[in-house]
Amino acid sequence: MHLGQFVGMALVCAGLVSLWAALGVQQHALAWTARFGALCAAAAAALYAVLQAVDGVALKQAVDAWVAAPEPEKAARFAAAEGIRWLEWGVRSYHSILLGSALVLLGVVVGVTRHVSRTIGWLMALSGLAYMVQGWIIGDSGFSAANALPTLAGIVAIAAWTAWLFVSAVRMKNTTPAGHPR
Repeated sequence: MHLGQFVGMALVCAGLVSLWAALGVQQHALAWTARFGALCAAAAAALYAVLQAVDGVALKQAVDAWVAAPEPEKAARFAAAEGIRWLEWGVRSYHSILLGSALVLLGVVVGVTRHVSRTIGWLMALSGLAYMVQGWIIGDSGFSAANALPTLAGIVAIAAWTAWLFVSAVRMKNTTPAGHPR
């Protein structure tokens, strides 16, 4: 399960880096904005790898050790598992903030360059803001009910702009004559 989640997030982050390259922005300020967005996406992918190692490996081992421990050791084993859970919160918080930053920065570039509908860019930025809020909440209070609204907003916005961008890319490919760059 965790390996699948990692592969999915790696694909999302690779897609964001590819988007940076595909935009080919030449204007100085926008080019730097796009570069920073791509760097944030790459850093988010690296943090997600750490997150899956902490959650999928370390936390699982700590919980299994707690469950299997004799009664006198249970409190210490639980404390160790709890500490790993807090580390997971911290890594998830920073990952969400970096992924959100990538989405905001690249969303602004998409919205300004008008290679596709500006609304796609603004939806990207909106999903990025939702991820940044999620990161803030997780860093402050862990996995809490306060995160439900930003999580839902992020999921809906990212699904909308991803589908819209895909359709736009397919349409561009179908309307561009062979041998003629767009």
